[in-house]
Amino acid sequence: MGFLSLLFLSPLLWMLSAASKVEKDVMAYPIQWIPEQWNFIANFKTVWLGHVPFGLNYFNSLKLSLIMTLFTLLFASMAGFSFSKLNFPFKNQIFILLLSFYLIPSESTLVPRFIMIRWLGLYDTHAALILMGSFTIALTFLMRQFMLSIHHEYLEAAQIDGAGYLRIYWQIVIPMAKPIIATVGILKFLWTWNDYQNPLIFLMNPKLFTIPLGMGAFMDEYATSYAITMMASVSAIIPLVIIFIVLQKQVINGIAGGGVKG
Repeated sequence: MGFLSLLFLSPLLWMLSAASKVEKDVMAYPIQWIPEQWNFIANFKTVWLGHVPFGLNYFNSLKLSLIMTLFTLLFASMAGFSFSKLNFPFKNQIFILLLSFYLIPSESTLVPRFIMIRWLGLYDTHAALILMGSFTIALTFLMRQFMLSIHHEYLEAAQIDGAGYLRIYWQIVIPMAKPIIATVGILKFLWTWNDYQNPLIFLMNPKLFTIPLGMGAFMDEYATSYAITMMASVSAIIPLVIIFIVLQKQVINGIAGGGVKG
């Protein structure tokens, strides 16, 4: 395990220790890394079976993160393939125009997006978040930059064998682009899971809330219960920790491979 992993896991270990304690031992000094009195199961039940619908918030975040990640992988890979391997009029100009939109802060588009979502009748639905979050310019840029490194000879050989663009994209480019696909998928999942602004603006029904919004309600309910709050926090970041530990090398390699080509 590298230094980066140890640096990341140290706060998590403290949070897990605090989540396993009774309330009076959480702020004890010096820190008791191993609780003298274990209360893990009781705290766990309070978080998942208490008044706050933590499990529902968890399910909503998983659903949105997985759906938006799949759509982003589809759209970003198709756009990256088009901008890197296909020839069509004004290709470079369109790509530069697309990148220029990335310079616009997302906060400045909140009002137009809010008006558009209301006009479409999608306000206070998960469909609104999926519609807005299924295409990401930065991740499309990474995908395109990586695909530029795929040699053109592979595509020419496939065309000689009679393969069309769709078959080349699916059977040749996608298998060769697995590192950047893993990177884009991981980054999109993390961004969606941690997104607070969009669910706050576009959702009103508590049954549709995601983990970031649910944690806010949880903090209001258990503001003085630090052990329970820590248990909720640990539960909320479990998917992120698993992804970080298991796939951190793929993220680093994918970004390095996608950021220097072109």
